[in-house]
Amino acid sequence: MARFAMERGPLLALLAALLFGVSTPAAKCLGQDVNAFVLAGLLYLGSGLGLALWYLLSATGAAAPRGAPIVRADVPWLAAVVLLGGVAGPVFLMMGLQSTSAASASLLLNLEGLATMLVAWIVFRESVDGRLLFGATLILLGATVLSWNFDALSYSSGAGFVALACLCWGIDNNLTRKLSVGDPVVIAMIKGLFAGVTNLSIGLVVGGEVPAAGVVAMSALVGFFAYGTSLVLFVLALRELGTSRTGAYFSTAPFVGAFVSVLMLGDPVGPELLLAGILMLIGVWLHLTEVHDHWHEHEAMTHEHMHVHDAHHQHAHGPDDPPATAAHSHIHTHEVMSHEHKHYPDLHHRHTHDKTPA
Repeated sequence: MARFAMERGPLLALLAALLFGVSTPAAKCLGQDVNAFVLAGLLYLGSGLGLALWYLLSATGAAAPRGAPIVRADVPWLAAVVLLGGVAGPVFLMMGLQSTSAASASLLLNLEGLATMLVAWIVFRESVDGRLLFGATLILLGATVLSWNFDALSYSSGAGFVALACLCWGIDNNLTRKLSVGDPVVIAMIKGLFAGVTNLSIGLVVGGEVPAAGVVAMSALVGFFAYGTSLVLFVLALRELGTSRTGAYFSTAPFVGAFVSVLMLGDPVGPELLLAGILMLIGVWLHLTEVHDHWHEHEAMTHEHMHVHDAHHQHAHGPDDPPATAAHSHIHTHEVMSHEHKHYPDLHHRHTHDKTPA
């Protein structure tokens, strides 16, 4: 357990989950009388403007760069991330919160982790085994228990909107992986500003109104921490864990939201909530305790990202490259390498698993 707790990637993902988990009950409080588009816009504007201030302050100081610069080839991926994760996802969530409890919606957000993992496994071919599949199945069963209205034996429309939000974010998370070598503050800032302006504009056009100044300020504060800072940490975790594992760790966010909802908002704790929580907790635990260790081969590649000179980065520096005494970013080449160690499908371990050594 000590070795597991010391790992940087899981800690980044869990901290991102903690910050995002609080956003669901907070949005429930803020959004009772606020148009869903307007509220989503305020949350993301708070994220974008706060991160813009963070970026300007860090740019004037001596802080090291956080990643490779955004280039033209990244623009289509960044646009898709903004549309799916910054526009469609938040609006669906706000619509779902209007007709379901914050505690139920918080636990239903585990579907984001499931959607993230399924897209990563099926589309991007990240490694998967029986343990991970079983854990994902338990998460889905828990979400199904929460989604079903046992009194009327009918599906909850609010839960359906939350599920749509999770699907958008699941695709968004996988597309963000393609941008994870870049500066996470820049990525989250652009997403927040564009998504905020878009959602707020739509909300005002369809008849929504800007709420009182206190609600605007609280929305901006929640957005900065729960959407902006959380996304920065999530992108950093993507570099080290890959998409499916980061999604599994991030699946702890709904438990944070449910706990806050019950504690602070007085949401009821019914048998379906307890059953769903147990199923989801076991499923997440199976993912958190996975160990992936086998012989693998690294193909030659040339790219740019933040790194230190570890076992995977043994290259010489040119006169124009930054000093190698600390984490730094520059274009570098990886030679072919074969070895065995514990790893995740990070930037350097996105290999297939159809071959094993004799």
